[in-house]
Amino acid sequence: MAEIETQRSSDWLAGAGLRPTRQRMTLATLLVGDGQDRHVTAESLFEAASDADEKVSLATVYNTLRAFCEVGLMREITVDGSKSYFDTNMTDHPHFYWEDTATLTDAPAEQLVIRHLPDAPAGAEIASVDVVIRLRRT
Repeated sequence: MAEIETQRSSDWLAGAGLRPTRQRMTLATLLVGDGQDRHVTAESLFEAASDADEKVSLATVYNTLRAFCEVGLMREITVDGSKSYFDTNMTDHPHFYWEDTATLTDAPAEQLVIRHLPDAPAGAEIASVDVVIRLRRT
């Protein structure tokens, strides 16, 4: 790992109060080491770790991604009720889901206009709104 990538990853974990274990550092570096935001699945992150000759199990990848979400480092976006993507961009923004490649990308937030949301039921509040726009190539 390059020194700047390691420092960026370490700072990312420290900002959330997570101890920088070897597995967390490995996955954090793959996720944010270059300073770019990512949309990954557990499987794609596991494959990236394997390609980098890093030894982590798929179960560890799942557990680590869940831990990153719990402390607010990432958010989970579910497509089709079963496929989970993990996003390192924590700003409010919509997503494009590309049906032909099963990939998720950011959509331009400044172009999205939601004029009115329904009132939350009594005793509840709206925590967030996820917008996933499904795309099919023509």
